[in-house]
Amino acid sequence: MSTPLSPEQITELTRFACRLADAAAEVTLGYFKKPVNVIDKADGARFDPVTAADRGAEEAIRALIEAEYPDHAIFGEEFGRKQTGSPFEWILDPVDGTRAFISGLPVWGTLIALYHEGEPLIGVIDQPYLRERYLGWPGGATLNGEPIRTRACADVASATISTTDPALFNAAERPKFDALLAESRLVRYGLDCYAYAVMSAGHMDVVLEAGLKPYDMAALIPVIRGAGGVATAWSGKAPGSCERGSLLAVGDPALFSAVQSFLA
Repeated sequence: MSTPLSPEQITELTRFACRLADAAAEVTLGYFKKPVNVIDKADGARFDPVTAADRGAEEAIRALIEAEYPDHAIFGEEFGRKQTGSPFEWILDPVDGTRAFISGLPVWGTLIALYHEGEPLIGVIDQPYLRERYLGWPGGATLNGEPIRTRACADVASATISTTDPALFNAAERPKFDALLAESRLVRYGLDCYAYAVMSAGHMDVVLEAGLKPYDMAALIPVIRGAGGVATAWSGKAPGSCERGSLLAVGDPALFSAVQSFLA
């Protein structure tokens, strides 16, 4: 059983998570909408870009964690895993949506999560160019310090759904998405982590993706849940536990079963 943290501990750690986002923003904003060298780290597979913004932002975050909480574990997209045996682990995606970043589109974000004893505790989705910071923790979520909630949605036919790119689904996943798409009211593409942020603030209803890594989804979960939504794998199991890194986020818990029936 997880050892509960006090409200004071959670407040201290959420403030520190915001400091990490500030440090990352100082780096990323220095490169966004400016000429930047792009490296393809895909090694012959689908284009997978990385820039000095990704690497510099993660270095800045890691330096602060090492200074303030040197015993905490760290798992970042660019520099891998530091294992310490601590019950606390920071999970980092310094620029989620690098394709959007290098295209000058402000739908990328810095994702910062803190897990405690293997469970999501704190999540930050930071879009510094738009000056939007979504923060989630057990029992609450905010946008720039103001509480946010997901919205009610009566049925799939009324839902606005989103995925970054349906071409990323494999042959088994694509028909399931298409079936859900056919029943929904509206779809928006190409939003990366920003889709989960705006869903948490009550502007969309369903976001689903697959092929995600732990650092792609870890920070999203506390924000979605803190705002009143549901975040699971497509099967309904814990995110990241199975099924090729699938993630299903539904704003209205009453809608979850109907959406999940298309996917399971």
